Amino acid sequence: MKFVLRMLVSAAAVFGVAYVSGGALLRVDAFWPAAVYAAIALAVVNAVVKPVVQVLAFPVTVLTLGLFALVVNAFMLYIVDWVVPGVSTTGFWQTVVASVLISIVSSLAGKAIEGGDE
Repeated sequence: MKFVLRMLVSAAAVFGVAYVSGGALLRVDAFWPAAVYAAIALAVVNAVVKPVVQVLAFPVTVLTLGLFALVVNAFMLYIVDWVVPGVSTTGFWQTVVASVLISIVSSLAGKAIEGGDE
C-alpha cells in the first residue's frame, strides 16, 4: 500500500511541477496516464540506472563537491522524457530545477507517509 501511495505522490509531484511552472520547467499532458507513468518510470530509472551512473560519475561528483549529482538527477528525468509519451523537458537548467523540486516534494511526502504508521 505504501508503494502505491508513494507512486501517487511522485506522480502528483511531477504533475505539480509541470502545472505550477506553467510548462516552463516540465511539460506533462495529463495526470493520468502521463504523470503516473512518469512516476513509475522515474522509480524504475532511479532504482536501476541511477546507481550505475552514480558510480561512474563519482570522480566528477567529488571534484564538483557533489553538484554533479544534480546533473545525474536531471539525466534521470531526461530518460523519463525519452521513455514516457506525454512528458517532455524544456531545457537543461529547467530540467535540473524540475528534478530538484520533484526530489524535494517526493522525499518530504515520503517522510510524511513513513511517519503516519507509527
